[in-house]
Amino acid sequence: MHSFKPLDRTKMRFENNLHAQRLMPWPELNAPFESSWCVIAAGTASTPHEHHEYEIFVAIKGEAFIVCEGEKTRFKAGDTVQFPPFTRHCVLNESLEPFEMYSIWWDAEMSSHFAQRHQQKNQVSDHV
Repeated sequence: MHSFKPLDRTKMRFENNLHAQRLMPWPELNAPFESSWCVIAAGTASTPHEHHEYEIFVAIKGEAFIVCEGEKTRFKAGDTVQFPPFTRHCVLNESLEPFEMYSIWWDAEMSSHFAQRHQQKNQVSDHV
């Protein structure tokens, strides 16, 4: 059996100067990461920030720039970028169209909780 969670653009929240919908976690899925669908409006940038988690951005639609530790790199549909913990970064959309991407982040605590939930689920299914 599979789980399905559709993107609902009407439920996107404005945070970090972009619109985002949290896609993970959700109760039916035991994942070692969290994620969001993000839209950066034309002519804007996400808020520059850094954090303790590892993070990956996957460019889905449009073209923008990644600004990472002061270095500006073109970021277009199909590209992927990874940020180690405590790396200052943002997405700069200088185009006339919205830019869409998928953001995935994780840390050791998320991975540990995933492993514990996975082990508990397997122990329960072994006893059934």
